[in-house]
Amino acid sequence: MFNTRPPIFADRRVREALLTLFDGKWIDRSLYHGLFERTRSFYPGSEMSAYGRPASRHERDLLAPWAENVRPDILDGTYELPGSDGSGRDRAALRRALDLLEAAGYGLFDGKMTNTATGEPLAFEILVTTPDQERLALAYVNFLKRAGIAVSVRQVDSAQFEQRRQTFDFDMMPYFWFSSLSPGNEQKFYWGSEAA
Repeated sequence: MFNTRPPIFADRRVREALLTLFDGKWIDRSLYHGLFERTRSFYPGSEMSAYGRPASRHERDLLAPWAENVRPDILDGTYELPGSDGSGRDRAALRRALDLLEAAGYGLFDGKMTNTATGEPLAFEILVTTPDQERLALAYVNFLKRAGIAVSVRQVDSAQFEQRRQTFDFDMMPYFWFSSLSPGNEQKFYWGSEAA
């Protein structure tokens, strides 16, 4: 989960580049023995999933005031998560990510991804609570290093993790939204304006 409040993740192209660098196929094969499938929706595999489905007329009407903020491929149902070849060293994915970062105002200088306007390196922290989350985060760090992105991983106890989540004192963290196949109050708790 990205914390989009600080400027580092404000640009959608930066977030997309970081998503492109995540080699989900390699992660699944190498860390999870091929047992997991990458989630593409909050309701994967159900009739409530929006993945691969165009927005209805009603949904488009609801989103009309923010239409410029919703990607056309989301609305027409053609959005796909960035893929990879599963090698852990996908050069095409790296190239796509570098192009996105360049479009967002970053460049590689002395092997470090740097904001060309400010000279600041692209660097952030991934906050985790368990050794399994740390293992996943460290694998992701290796993918990001190839693009010159400096990432640290910090493991904290569950109380500190929750406190930092609630106060938005993090850059990136693994987080789970549990949903039933019959949505109810959790939708308001997760996505309502009070939750934001």
